Amino acid sequence: MSGQKYSIDLLLVIFLALVFLLEKPTEANVIIRCKESERQAVLDFNQCLAAVNGSDTGISSWGSEDDNGDCCTWIGVGCSVSTGHVVKLDLLGLIGNVTGTISTSLLELRYLSYLDLSFNDFNGYPIPEFIGSLRELTNLFFSESQFSGSIPSQLGNLSRLVTLDLSSNQLTGSIPESFRNLVALRELSLKANLLDGGIPKSLWNICSLHSLNLRSNNLGGDVFGFLRSTSLCTTYSLEELELSENQFTGSVPNEITKLSSLRVLSLRYNRLNGTISQDIGQLSNISTLELPGNSFDEVVLSEAHFSNLSNLRKLDLSDSSLALKFNSDWIPPFQLHVIYLRSCKLGPRFPQWIRSQDMPYEIDLSASGISDSIPTWFWNTSSLVNNLNLSFNQISGSLPHNCSFRVSENKCCICGPFIDLSSNNLTGPLPQLPIVSVSLNLSKNKFFGSITSICDTDLIGLLDLSNNLFSGVIPNCFARWNGITTLNLAENNLSGSIPRSIGSLTNLRMVSLRSNNLSVRFPSSLWKCFMLKFLDLSDNKLSGNIPEWIGEFSLLIFLSLRTNQFRGSMPHQLCELSHLQILDLSLNKISGTIPQCLNNFTSMAQNVNLSRTIEHAVSRKLDPNSNFYDLNYVDEAQLTWKGMKQKYAKILGLLLVIDLSSNKLTGKIPEQLTSLRGLVALNLSRNILTGKIPRKIGQLRQLQTLDLSRNKFSGSIPPSLSELTFLGSLDLSYNYLSGKIPTGSQLQLFDPSSFSHNHGLCGPPVTPNCSESVEKPQGQPGRYQDDFDEFRKWFYAGMGFGFAVGFWGFCGPVLFKRSWRHSYFRFLDNVKDWLYLAFLLHKARLERRIQA
Repeated sequence: MSGQKYSIDLLLVIFLALVFLLEKPTEANVIIRCKESERQAVLDFNQCLAAVNGSDTGISSWGSEDDNGDCCTWIGVGCSVSTGHVVKLDLLGLIGNVTGTISTSLLELRYLSYLDLSFNDFNGYPIPEFIGSLRELTNLFFSESQFSGSIPSQLGNLSRLVTLDLSSNQLTGSIPESFRNLVALRELSLKANLLDGGIPKSLWNICSLHSLNLRSNNLGGDVFGFLRSTSLCTTYSLEELELSENQFTGSVPNEITKLSSLRVLSLRYNRLNGTISQDIGQLSNISTLELPGNSFDEVVLSEAHFSNLSNLRKLDLSDSSLALKFNSDWIPPFQLHVIYLRSCKLGPRFPQWIRSQDMPYEIDLSASGISDSIPTWFWNTSSLVNNLNLSFNQISGSLPHNCSFRVSENKCCICGPFIDLSSNNLTGPLPQLPIVSVSLNLSKNKFFGSITSICDTDLIGLLDLSNNLFSGVIPNCFARWNGITTLNLAENNLSGSIPRSIGSLTNLRMVSLRSNNLSVRFPSSLWKCFMLKFLDLSDNKLSGNIPEWIGEFSLLIFLSLRTNQFRGSMPHQLCELSHLQILDLSLNKISGTIPQCLNNFTSMAQNVNLSRTIEHAVSRKLDPNSNFYDLNYVDEAQLTWKGMKQKYAKILGLLLVIDLSSNKLTGKIPEQLTSLRGLVALNLSRNILTGKIPRKIGQLRQLQTLDLSRNKFSGSIPPSLSELTFLGSLDLSYNYLSGKIPTGSQLQLFDPSSFSHNHGLCGPPVTPNCSESVEKPQGQPGRYQDDFDEFRKWFYAGMGFGFAVGFWGFCGPVLFKRSWRHSYFRFLDNVKDWLYLAFLLHKARLERRIQA
């Protein structure tokens, strides 16, 4: 009985224990809610914010009835699972952006350790000083949030801070000395601000610092001066040093070896000069070395500078005046993925050490003084390259005869989507192109033959085959290229008409077909390319009228139809091109009057900020892991400037030009033209324009060249013309102008030929004064003189051509064909005998008559 009772008691105890354990709350099933005071603080913080453009960012749901009063469930809010305290506010992950101010209610969040307000708009307000009172913060992210002002020194109170990111704002002033107190800091990013001064020496005493990013500021001083100190512990911990695009000076000293943990060293586009120590070759951990855009004049890098860089994967020494001199049999210790050596002195031979690089995917050797042919081994290396740039060298020879730009082909030699071989001396036919290409630039070479092989590729960016020797017609296969933005086939020998399928290229920003033999009319399908900014069809044989739908190109900046055979009048729809900066219709047969609405050219009429170049984006690297690259294309054009044809690219965007010369325009110069106050060049010469020169022409204050010659302008020269202080070229010759040339600081400096062949102009520089008699020309040469000069030119040209054809048409066969030569001389002998016999007969007959 006692044993049975004992068993029952034991079972009872076990049952009660199980009930107790089941009823006891555990940490897993307790619902931890946020503290009411902290919930209210988050709501107060929300009250100071609003969604940008009224979009729903997610914070509008904070405090709704659905959350049961628990702020830990709100979007962007994180709480401790054990205490319920708010430890995280992350607005970066919101659906949209917010704007407003930062409320002091954040001070109620005493346990907040993570605060991210990046990519929002705080309206240029300073960073609040009270942020320095959030002592538990370990991660603070304020990047790209439109903050301005100086960095508050109170941030130095955040001694637990591990990551601080204030990048991409408008912060000014210097880096606070109080940052020396950030003893736990591992990552500091202040890039893309307006900071000045130097780097505080105390910053190098943060022993935990692994990454320092101060890129794109105005910081200066000796970049490696801190290495001279022996007590700075950062030198042993620092792994990433990014100081690009600042004003740092100095050289790369021997002490660089102190940065023994360094993996990334980027000093792009500073003012470094002097020497580069060979000891840089001892940084065995470094994987990225970037020194482009500095001034290391006459510095020569040898094998010693790279002797121990076995982990190097990216090397960028572009635009730093460096020379690289290696032995031809040198095998580097590294395997580079990225090779940027633009404008370095590598030539004249092609660098042999690249042969040892097995997996490069970016190579830029442009403008590096190579005047060699491309070795055959390079085509095996280049087959893996996504971005290849060998432009602006003197590379000669041809691509291998079996070379393809296609990955699918066994003989693929250049397979990447970005290829630039422009400005060399390469020759041969156009290779088979990649199936998909983002940018292909073979311009300024000596490639020849047909371009029909372009039909086998899908282009989604740029095709530039200009300045070559290509011939034949432009193939009608553009329909498959709806993603292309840039098409340049200028300065070849292409003929025929412009294909209708060009209208399929609705994303086109730039078209240049200049200097070919294209004929027929203006391509009617082109009106669909309404995104065009640059259109150059000059120096061809196009005819017909300028279409009225040209006004649909509302974004057009550059329009050149010069040296064609266009007729008819200038359509008034041209005035709808409000962004137009350059209009060149010269050397055509356009008649009628100049439209009076040219003052609608807003870019010429108003003071607007202009870029030096006319360029557009071909591709953008939006994803760091993508195969795309940031690539802009700078448009190039040929203009007549001060009577000379010149090519412009780097300053094309600053030229505001109207050139209507050498047409058959009649009527007066419209007064509205004088409202184009930004106009730099105006050429209306060689037309049949009449009337007076507008009296307000002096309003064109930026005018540097003015040519109104060979028209029928009459009256006096307006006095306001003498106010054009920038005027460097003037031609008013061959008109009917009279009266005194206005005096001033400008007009008297021009050669008298600028005013020649007018009626009665007097005063300097034509005559000393107007009291002397002015010799009037006998008649006005005007257009009749031009016509006579044109007739005389063609008469002499035809006479010379006829003589050459006649001479060689007769003498050529006699000189080079033996049977013809013998027949010709037998014919001459027969003619001689016949003439001699005829002479004797006539002589005998004459003697008989005399005797009779």
